[in-house]
Amino acid sequence: MSIGSRLYGAALALSLCLPVAAQGAEVVGEKAPTPLSAYELYRIYGDKTWTWDTGGGRFFDEGRRFVAWTDNKGKQSFAEGRWVVDDLGQLCMRATWTNAEGAARASTCFGHRKIGNTIYQRRQPDGNWYVFRHASVRGDDEFRKLVPMDTVSAKAHDLKQFLLSQEVARKGG
Repeated sequence: MSIGSRLYGAALALSLCLPVAAQGAEVVGEKAPTPLSAYELYRIYGDKTWTWDTGGGRFFDEGRRFVAWTDNKGKQSFAEGRWVVDDLGQLCMRATWTNAEGAARASTCFGHRKIGNTIYQRRQPDGNWYVFRHASVRGDDEFRKLVPMDTVSAKAHDLKQFLLSQEVARKGG
């Protein structure tokens, strides 16, 4: 299969997955969806905290370090790792998540496409596309959950210290 065929197949698959507004882009004369560049993604996420209902993740500029903390129904976890972006519109968080039961590595990725000034996002590989940021940012855009303040590092550090102390206590130290 040639590279051109693969690119056409990828473009066709994307057009089948984007929201109706994006799928009809050519019919109404709008631009086709294009991936965000690594630079655009870096500008969106770099040195920001993505706040979640159960915690958040911090994207540090320095060293592209990623730190996260969650409290899901009393079950706390923290993550330490790296974040990467590429020119195919993908952001990935590659980290080791740790809780009272142990630790496991995980890689979570999100795809980003734009039509005009509207950015769409989906969890990779097969999440549904949704508007991440409208051309005129709205109050409920996911993009607005990216804040400059670091709300997770101290909580992740405290949980890490607590879990380490529990491990030492279990080992009789």
